[in-house]
Amino acid sequence: MDNLDRRDNEMPYIATQEVMQEQLTAKKAFHEYNKIMPFDSKRGQKLITKSGIQHGTEIYLEPPFYCEYGSHIKVGDYFYANTGCIISDVGKVMIGDHVMFGPRVNIFTAGHPIHPVSRNSGYEYGIPITIGDNVWIGGNVTVCPGVTIGNNVVIGAGSVVTKNIPDNVVAVGNPCHVLRKITNADKPYYFKKKKFDDAAWKIIQNRK
Repeated sequence: MDNLDRRDNEMPYIATQEVMQEQLTAKKAFHEYNKIMPFDSKRGQKLITKSGIQHGTEIYLEPPFYCEYGSHIKVGDYFYANTGCIISDVGKVMIGDHVMFGPRVNIFTAGHPIHPVSRNSGYEYGIPITIGDNVWIGGNVTVCPGVTIGNNVVIGAGSVVTKNIPDNVVAVGNPCHVLRKITNADKPYYFKKKKFDDAAWKIIQNRK
């Protein structure tokens, strides 16, 4: 089993020249993307596809955006990542529909052994991350290897997500923990105790 196979099977691997070569397509694509966007959106969309990222409709990555492989990322429909997003996609990153990232969100599947002797051997690993549908991840959040974030979740700004987060909750902190459930009582509000005005509320009520 070579290092590419070891990497893709969540085993410890060494980043040989062959492994590094696989990263060049995405790195070249986003080097150009970060220079031309947002001024050439048509070319930008082609570069996202060229990078190897599998994606649905209506995806936008605010520059600069960085990833390692691209081909290890799968994104659903209506995905938005604000500026400075980094996805270290050594392991697979699965992102659902209607997901938003705030500025400087970090998705880290990659890691290194804790013990210095093991770490200095050059071995590293990648463990997948899964993010469900209808998720909003606030600015400066870091999601660590192996985490699953459920559907309809809000992750508060600055959180460090080290463990799985269930569906339908607001979660915050370092380490990130569930603060409370999201219920229909939250629907009329856009910020804390501020309610939608009548015109906006009418539009929201007509949504499925």
